[in-house]
This record gives sequence, structure tokens and C-alpha cells, in this order.
Amino acid sequence: MPLTLQQKLAILSDAARYDASCASSGTARRDSRDGKGLGSTEGSGICHAYAPDGRCISLLKILMTNFCIYDCAYCVNRVSSQVERARFTPEEVVTLTIEFYRRNYIEGLFLSSGIVQSPDRTMEQMVQIARTLREREQFRGYIHLKTIPDAAPELIDQAGLYADRLSINVELPTDASVAAYAPEKNPGTIRGAMDKVREKRAAAKERGHRGARPPRFAPAGQSTQMIVGADGSSDATILGQSTRLYGDFGLKRVYYSAFSPIPDSSAKLPLIQPPLVREHRLYQADWLMRFYDFTAAEITSVTPDGNLDLDLDPKLAWALAHRALFPVNVQRADKALLLRVPGFGTKTVQRILSTRRQRTLRYEDLQRMGALMTKARPFVTLQGWTPGALTDSADLRARFAPPPEQLSLF
Repeated sequence: MPLTLQQKLAILSDAARYDASCASSGTARRDSRDGKGLGSTEGSGICHAYAPDGRCISLLKILMTNFCIYDCAYCVNRVSSQVERARFTPEEVVTLTIEFYRRNYIEGLFLSSGIVQSPDRTMEQMVQIARTLREREQFRGYIHLKTIPDAAPELIDQAGLYADRLSINVELPTDASVAAYAPEKNPGTIRGAMDKVREKRAAAKERGHRGARPPRFAPAGQSTQMIVGADGSSDATILGQSTRLYGDFGLKRVYYSAFSPIPDSSAKLPLIQPPLVREHRLYQADWLMRFYDFTAAEITSVTPDGNLDLDLDPKLAWALAHRALFPVNVQRADKALLLRVPGFGTKTVQRILSTRRQRTLRYEDLQRMGALMTKARPFVTLQGWTPGALTDSADLRARFAPPPEQLSLF
């Protein structure tokens, strides 16, 4: 008996939860307030994602299909997996997107897919969906397409003309891991496709000799997703790979997805199941690299095995391991050092730099500026406050680490 649209939606929205790389920040301003078209890339609104500016956005997040011809060991939708399968037609995805938008459920579409028939055939249908939404339905909301690196370059070119953001998964942290657990995928092909997107985005920003701009291409940039914990890669390896990806391809974001063993898996994967807190720590470390000028080597040097401290956020763990640099004088320290103080965010540091030109700062000023003084207190000195022996106290880590919990036997 054929599945209903509602049944397909239940299956394929659930299957899409493993795709982490969706956020709509950074795209072009586009809306239908002029009376033409439908939707907007802005405003507040089924998936809730958070943009870097903290804005909550709502996306219809689905797979076009969870059928797949590949047999990646870590993927629940691999060809050998015994999961319930479903497949949308392009027209059904268009209908769902428009109807959900009209009901004010969503602001846009995040579309990924398993590989059916061939990479080209799958990519053709995904492009068809985006083209129909833009040209026939005049949809001006956000579209994110998870593209297929093995597809023909001209199909990825077309995808970038209709989508706000493209993403291409690097899959795993190292080429050796991809070869071991996803042998049908080629890291060189993946990087080649990512580089092609980078080049097309750069070309789209250049004006011609008459001043005309070429068509926009993925104006919100490209991102990627990395599965963590399916192989034995350390956090140092993972963050080092992220550093290279940001530098080589100008990515907007690397998304980390904690691997969870698949119940029916017969694949021989390492017995590693990182808790979600590891994924969270990787995101925190990634943030420090992008906005606080930390390097991957610095962040992961805190522990001997190159993994992040799961009990403490990476910035606090780094500060505890480098107590000789603290406490810093908030009135005189340079920006680079202030950014390394636990509890100080980038906005707080900017406020400190602006205010201290006019007057001497006090403890209460930092609180008003948004500093988290419960973390910062042992690491700073200023008028009216000095940590004394607190910075070097033996139990300082214990003040921040979570207390031990009694585990239940049942």
C-alpha cells in the first residue's frame, strides 16, 4: 500500500535529524513585501536552528528520500540498514514547503537526500525542487541544499543559483577514516566540489568590465558536516581539520555531529560513543578559533591525549592550564589577552576597551558590561578587586567542574 504524504513526512523528517548543517544567517536580504512573490529570508517564523546572531529560525528540514545506494558504515540510511524507507517526488516537496510557509510554520527549506539511481539523478531532482520554488512559486524564503559532490559540476552550479546556502559533507575527520567506513566516497572529489563552490562564490562577487554583476551564487555561503566519534580521531585532529577547511574553502561553518551506534549495525566501528557533551565542547572550541583567535593546537594542548576536557568549557580549561598569565589587569591588558579571560565575550571586551579610555573600571562596571564574573573573578584584577591567592589555589578547578552525581543502578 503506497505511503501517504503525511507518512512520508514523518519518516523523512525523522531521518533528516542526522543532518546538522543548517542555519540561515548570512544570506541576501530578500522578501515579498513589494507584493511580488512569497516568503522572506528574514524575520521570525520543523526544525529550529540558531543563527550566529542568536536568532531562532524555522526550517522545513527533510530528506527527499532515505533510500541510498551507498553503504557508509556510520549512516542509518545506508543500503544495508533495515529502516523504513520513503521517497518524496519533487512536486510533493514543493507543495509541503509552500503549504507549511502559508501556515506560518517555517521560514525556509533545508533539503538533503540519500543517493537514488545515481548522484546526477538525485541532484537533478533537488535542483528541480529549488528551481520550481523560485521560478514557478516565486518563493523568496531561505533554501539550503545539501549537495552531492559526485554529481556533475553543472548541476552544483545550478543549485547555487537557486539556493541561499550549499553544503557538502566531508563525512569524517581524515581521509583514512573515509576510506575505511565510507569507501564509496572520495575525499578528493569532496574537496574538489567544495573548491568549485568557493570559486563560483568568488566569481559572483566580481563585476564585469561594464560594471554588471553576475548572478548571485549561494549568497549565504557553504558549510560542511563532520561525523565525530565514528572513528578514533582525537579532538586535536578534528579541530585541525576544521582549521584547514575554513582556510581552504572559506566555509561559513563546520558542523559537528556526534555519532550514535546504529542498533542494527553489522559494521565494525570502533567502540567509541562520545556523549553529546563532546559535540558541545567541539562547537565551543570552534567558536574560540573563529572569534577569539585561539588555535586548535592551543585548545587541545590542555590534555595529554589531545581531547577536550568534557567537564569544563575549552576557554576555562585553557586558562586553568595557563595560570601564569593571570590575573590580568583589566585596565591595561591588550585585547588579545582580555579575549582569553573566562567569562569575557567579544562584546564585553569591546565595551571594556571603549570605557577604560574615559575612566577607571571597577568590578561593578564589568558586571554591567555583561561579564560572567563567576568565571572571570579568579583571572582578573582591577580597582576594588584582586583575586589574591584564588588564581593559584589548588581547588580552583573543583570550583568550576560539575559536582559528582550518584548514578542509578536501575
